[in-house]
Amino acid sequence: MDKRRLGQSELHIAPLMLGGNVFGWNVDESTSFALLDAFVDAGFNAIDTADSYSRWVPGHTGGESETVIGKWLKQSGKRDKVVIASKFGEDMGEGRSLKKDYVTRACEASLKRLQTDRIDLYQTHFDDEVTPVEETMQAYAQLIAQGKVRVAGASNLSPARLEVSLAASRRLGIPRYESLQPLYNLSDRKEFEFEYESICRRENIGVINYYSLAAGFLTGKYRTPDEGLKHPGRGGRLKRYLDTRGLRILKALDEVAARHDATPAQVSIAWLLAKPAITAPIASATNLRQLNEIMMAPRVTLSKDDIAALDAASA
Repeated sequence: MDKRRLGQSELHIAPLMLGGNVFGWNVDESTSFALLDAFVDAGFNAIDTADSYSRWVPGHTGGESETVIGKWLKQSGKRDKVVIASKFGEDMGEGRSLKKDYVTRACEASLKRLQTDRIDLYQTHFDDEVTPVEETMQAYAQLIAQGKVRVAGASNLSPARLEVSLAASRRLGIPRYESLQPLYNLSDRKEFEFEYESICRRENIGVINYYSLAAGFLTGKYRTPDEGLKHPGRGGRLKRYLDTRGLRILKALDEVAARHDATPAQVSIAWLLAKPAITAPIASATNLRQLNEIMMAPRVTLSKDDIAALDAASA
């Protein structure tokens, strides 16, 4: 399978990342192992997680996803076949922090849960907006020099903080953010396209966007607000998508999917892959049927007319 270079880094990833947010949450360990095996055996190689997954679940403290992935890495022996991406910075009991000492401790904790000696892509999950960016980037530089991290990435930074972070790395002559993990999909377009895309393309930063299927909306499985409300944990977001514009998007997806003998989910991911700024969308699956569906998405090649129709419907 063709792999894409992530920014200007040494990492090359297949054009779909598996979201690990569901592992240890609404997917049990044995199913998680089956999903991970199927994903890697199909030729894909990038897995995304975070130390805070799934702290939102009552009784969870965070680290559940990393722990499941770590057990799978040890059992499967597939560590050298995968790019493990994790994140830090969300509140794990001390509040959000990007201070050097916190970054170091967070990394050590993730390495232990993942049962590995390195994190291939370590990402700033959320900004604390108080810590100087120089301190955070120097923490990354130290971890990279120690071999504990290979590449640094960012997720929910403001465009301004992303810019000053890149400038600080240049000024100090230390590793920079090579990737951005933003919210971006066929429905949620405005923030990335208007605020981040120009930065990423100018700086040659890889983009691994999350919510690629808009909390399941772009699968086409939910067509009314009432259907969305039946889905625990997603009802509010799905209800927001199911407006006049949302129904217009679903209609365009149906039409393009029919032309390609594909599903709306596959077309939604194919649309992302057709965008020059995107390296690999992130998508999660809770069962093998869902996984097999999304793994077929990179095989769907949209025409210019297809892309134009989807762009217009979601404008």
